[in-house]
Amino acid sequence: MPTSTPLAPARQPLSRPVNLRVREDIRDLIDQAAKSQGKSRSEFMIDAARRAAEEALLDQTLVRVDRQTYEHFLAVLDQPPCGEGYARLMQAPSPWKT
Repeated sequence: MPTSTPLAPARQPLSRPVNLRVREDIRDLIDQAAKSQGKSRSEFMIDAARRAAEEALLDQTLVRVDRQTYEHFLAVLDQPPCGEGYARLMQAPSPWKT
């Protein structure tokens, strides 16, 4: 009869300190924002830094395509916009003019 072994505890990812120097007024602003979200200063700053890092990396996404696809893409960009949707968009009132 096989014996069962207890499950190993899940390992937590390593956590390392990051030290930052920040002006007092900025720290107070961060503390106020963190409190409004029910987070500690560290939690708030880590979440904000992670989001900023993801956005920075996503903004640099490289898309590779073959020559034919690239030339088709350029040809489409060179065509003037047209169609029912474009005409309707151009006839819509501009929010900054109302």
